[in-house]
Amino acid sequence: MAEKLSGRNRPDNKRSKLSTPVVLLIIAGAMILLAALRAITGANDLTSSGQFSGALAAAVPIGLAGLGGLWAERAGVVNIGLEGMMMLGTFCAGWMGWQHGPWVAALAGVVGGAVGGLIHAVATVTFNVDHIISGVAINILALGVTQYLAKMWFGAEGSAAQKAGGNDKQSPVMENMPNFSIPGLSDWLHSIEKHHWFLVSDVAGVLDGLVSDVSWLTIVAALLFVGTFFVLWRTAFGLRLRSCGESPVAAESLGVNVYKYKYAAVIVSGAMAGLGGAFLAIGTHMYSDGQTGGRGYIGLATMIFGNWRPGGVAMGAGLFGFMDSLQLRSGGPTVHALLLLVAVLLAGLALWRLKQGKKKPAIISGVIAAALVLWYALTKTVPLEFVDATPYVATLLVLSLSAQRLRMPKADGKPYRKGQGK
Repeated sequence: MAEKLSGRNRPDNKRSKLSTPVVLLIIAGAMILLAALRAITGANDLTSSGQFSGALAAAVPIGLAGLGGLWAERAGVVNIGLEGMMMLGTFCAGWMGWQHGPWVAALAGVVGGAVGGLIHAVATVTFNVDHIISGVAINILALGVTQYLAKMWFGAEGSAAQKAGGNDKQSPVMENMPNFSIPGLSDWLHSIEKHHWFLVSDVAGVLDGLVSDVSWLTIVAALLFVGTFFVLWRTAFGLRLRSCGESPVAAESLGVNVYKYKYAAVIVSGAMAGLGGAFLAIGTHMYSDGQTGGRGYIGLATMIFGNWRPGGVAMGAGLFGFMDSLQLRSGGPTVHALLLLVAVLLAGLALWRLKQGKKKPAIISGVIAAALVLWYALTKTVPLEFVDATPYVATLLVLSLSAQRLRMPKADGKPYRKGQGK
């Protein structure tokens, strides 16, 4: 059975994979580019510990949402309701967190997101509702439910929550989630960062941001990425689950209970997204209306960019987290410096396209690169409105450049009824 099911995944395996040496080379190349850009432009915040600490915090909820989407879509269910499931996670975390602390808040967020996943599973798996329609409905429903319950529980006149500081738009403040730093290492790295040596200080700044004041939930998120890879690609359970996303009819013919695996995948998907929402609430010490800010949608884009694999999702989340951190730190000069980096990358893309004989894409990339260089040369910063839109611009840019190498599960989003292969 395992051999037959694994055979259905061979097209995925034939594609080139990013081996560990290649990933390390990519990271080293990116560090050299950022170090050179910092030295040329003087935008020291590009590789500062504060920037990467913020990027890590911003990447976790996006990555968890993307990881949730991966679970669902590997089982053949499109989960565009990640945003709504994150909303449920933020609300449940805020509801329980001010009363019982951050760890209970995290657990409540998982449960809230899982409930959203269960609703999506019932609609799509049992009743065969179109996956996109169900996901959009969950997003709308979650927004309405959380706003209504916030008014009823947090803003009710004379309620305990209101007396503790809650209102119609936010929950009372909860306790802080413990952080940790590696003793001695953080101070040493910070001292090296302050010298602004080429590459050495840049690497020190990045590492300092990744080992200083790290939330324990960040460690949990990292373990979930490792665990997802192990479960989905190294166990019989994962093989059967992925077979449901490749060919549920073939999986059923081999004795796999397709409905059970789809339900499990979508509920786990919602739980992951809910934990991402809880991370947001715990990080700000409260639930607040509109807290997710579209991160569920960016998580969905991260999953697509990551080619439905945990490592790709992690890399995409890191990229979007970096851009999100820029806007949170009001990085007008830093985003201005990135214009030069994007121009260089687009110029390289233009040369590559030209070498392939694709003249039209090469010309378009070259023109955009020239326009960015001109923009950089004629200005000293970028408008704050553009800084705020940076994560979303990065989302569109990355998806447009990576679209040709993507390979989604074959049965992703397709309707399935038990016994249809007979």
